[in-house]
Amino acid sequence: MAFQPGLITLFGSGETSPSAQKIYHALFSEMAARPQVVILETPAGFEPNSGYVADQVAAYLHKRLQNFRPQVTVAPARKLGTPFSPDDPAIIQPLYDANVIFMGPGSPTYAARQLRDTLAWHVLRSMHRLAGASLVFSSAMVLAASRFTLPIYEIYKAGEDLHWKVGLDLFGDCGLSLIFVSHWNNRDGGDLLDTSRCYLGQQRFGELLAMLPSDPDRRVVGIDENTALTIDLAHRQCEVRGAGGVTIVHGDREQRFAAGGRFGLDALGHCVTPDAQASVPDAIWRETLATLERMAAVRCDTPRPLMQH
Repeated sequence: MAFQPGLITLFGSGETSPSAQKIYHALFSEMAARPQVVILETPAGFEPNSGYVADQVAAYLHKRLQNFRPQVTVAPARKLGTPFSPDDPAIIQPLYDANVIFMGPGSPTYAARQLRDTLAWHVLRSMHRLAGASLVFSSAMVLAASRFTLPIYEIYKAGEDLHWKVGLDLFGDCGLSLIFVSHWNNRDGGDLLDTSRCYLGQQRFGELLAMLPSDPDRRVVGIDENTALTIDLAHRQCEVRGAGGVTIVHGDREQRFAAGGRFGLDALGHCVTPDAQASVPDAIWRETLATLERMAAVRCDTPRPLMQH
């Protein structure tokens, strides 16, 4: 099956800030159809108000992007083993109709733990690869998409020793070894406390990097606040949008790309084109194909398959 991925947009922060409007506008303008956005609550699913967090994003899109008439659905995939499980087919059903899938603030380690090997995660990747659905991640979810993710809450808030957690490795099937760091240039600590590198500061972040297993292919991708990095796997291009920039660290080499800048995908490593089904269980893959075909048939006056396989 051909690999035909949609765009991947990663916000360092500010996914509902005034400056984000231009970023969504650029994304929606490139779409051939009306935006069908599904917001997954998972990264904030441990919070009692996770529904409110998702609703704020939905309200922002309705208000700020009203010219595109986006249809926005919130999928309450909050926690495994509950009535709001990311493994519940009814909860994740809206994903099959989505051309934009959003996940944002919360806890990166919680998001990785609740999504790993779940129906939601497999269907999300299948829709991105098969139907060209765009993925939009921000803040905590950007961290969770890494090969190894930063336990921000555990270290910065709870004072645990420095350590890493295994991330969701979104780009692993493409042969890339990436660690994303949102809030790269954070200044909440002012002159008294370095809160860059997602609140951990340069010194502690350097210590963390030294703890990782050796990997000559690894890139650290730091995304400034109120800034987004859009990755176009199909055309092997990346673009920086928003107020700040993106920093790519490879060993001792550091590259900085300002807003408006474009660069080739090879800045992130040697990217290969995977089989579209890579790492997706066969049963879920076949069910996704069948669901897409059923939905396509319903939309057509004369039912016909969406694709041949």
